[in-house]
Amino acid sequence: MTGMTQTGQRAGRITAAGAGIVAAAVALGVAELCAAFVRPQAAPLIAVGGAGIDRTPEWLKSWAIRTFGESDKAVLLGGLVAGVAVLAALLGLLGRTRPRWAAAGFAAFGAVGAAAALTRPDAGPADAVPVVLGACAATGALLLMLRPPRPVLAGSQRRAFLIFTGVAAGTGVLGRVLNARRDVAAARDAIRLPPPADPAKPLPAGADLRVKGLTTFTTPNKDFYRVDTALTLPQVDPSDWTLRVHGLVDRPFEITFDELLRRPLTERDITLTCVSNEVGGPYAGHARWLGVDLADLLREAGVRAGADQIFSRSADGMTISTPLSAVLDGRDALLAVGMNGEPLPVRHGFPARMVVPGLYGYVSATKWVVDLKVSRFATDRAYWTRRRWAEQAPIKTMARIDVPRAFGEVKAGRVPIAGVAWAQHRGIDAVEVRVDGGPWRRARLAPVPSSDTWRQWFLEWDATAGSHRVEARAIDGTGAVQTERRADPIPDGASGWHSVVITVT
Repeated sequence: MTGMTQTGQRAGRITAAGAGIVAAAVALGVAELCAAFVRPQAAPLIAVGGAGIDRTPEWLKSWAIRTFGESDKAVLLGGLVAGVAVLAALLGLLGRTRPRWAAAGFAAFGAVGAAAALTRPDAGPADAVPVVLGACAATGALLLMLRPPRPVLAGSQRRAFLIFTGVAAGTGVLGRVLNARRDVAAARDAIRLPPPADPAKPLPAGADLRVKGLTTFTTPNKDFYRVDTALTLPQVDPSDWTLRVHGLVDRPFEITFDELLRRPLTERDITLTCVSNEVGGPYAGHARWLGVDLADLLREAGVRAGADQIFSRSADGMTISTPLSAVLDGRDALLAVGMNGEPLPVRHGFPARMVVPGLYGYVSATKWVVDLKVSRFATDRAYWTRRRWAEQAPIKTMARIDVPRAFGEVKAGRVPIAGVAWAQHRGIDAVEVRVDGGPWRRARLAPVPSSDTWRQWFLEWDATAGSHRVEARAIDGTGAVQTERRADPIPDGASGWHSVVITVT
């Protein structure tokens, strides 16, 4: 009898834990469905995840990007789901003997989720509704599944489990279906970009050295890096999009997407780099961008004396501050609508984004942009500058070794060493390579269309057997040599020489 009692108790605990998990699934499903009628950012996982990102220490964010790359958001959401499941199971176990405490626990979760939703950019009172309704549904579901308490599932209890499992699945799927209606892929596919009034020059012959393993000069859109804080991609219909230009200007105005496309468009080759990029990291990419001259837009508005920044905002409320001088100094700063011959991909800012050569993306590359406010750094603090990242963020000179790969093996003899180097808006004048601390040797440079792009480089090395360390450094267009001093990405970009260790057999 004792064994049967222990078995029954074990089954009761499993049942209670399962009830907690199903109740949490009901909460997420109901909230997802409600968020479809409010906005996607009001869904609890998105709201809590976004609030968590905002409060994550910068060193931890850098570690996550370095460790998980573009999968960092999936890892975060997966961790949230796992955490919710564990806590929900514990509340289910608590509900066996103290159902009111368990109900209070779900209410507390709801309060936390609602508070997180209300902290999101552009949030309103309605953003708290999905989480609150989800918490109420979870509480009711848990109490019904655990009443009456029995060691094993019986008829009515079993039906309650099945019903609420179905509710969780049904509301979650329906919410996702309704959210999918916001998808702007069809609207993007229908856009035909006009030809540029000021086209980019053809790439010079040999810009791509076509060395096996070397990064291509132009990065395909599908391979272009993405680093941002958006857990769900903003779906901005171009027919609803407007850009507001205002602030310290004489003539504020708004412009629609159709009006934007009717303006003279400029096409330029520009390489972008993320400030989160470690030495030798992958978060740099090159594209041919199409857009309206950003300086022309600002001059049309009439910039007033005393302004020193563009405070831009994206459709999801993200804010970025850009030094005004970097847009008005003659460089090819664009309000871009096209990327490599097609409309911007949604993940890269469709329908419009900022592209300012020479600056790290966190101060220059606002995606899904809807608002440009000419202002001052002293009065408007953007997302990253509030977190003590630098206001002025010119991209640092960097050479990266792509070939041979770190810790790889090569055969003795003539071995190619190749990579890319960048110092946007200053250009690359030379790349030097050395092996095992020996003399620096100049690499052969590929031609480039302008100083706003990265540059491929190549050197042949007579490799001998053993373990070897290969280092590279660049010299920019001003004659400055890339610094050896190591610095982390925070607060204005990583620095140091890239090196790889290889084995020659």
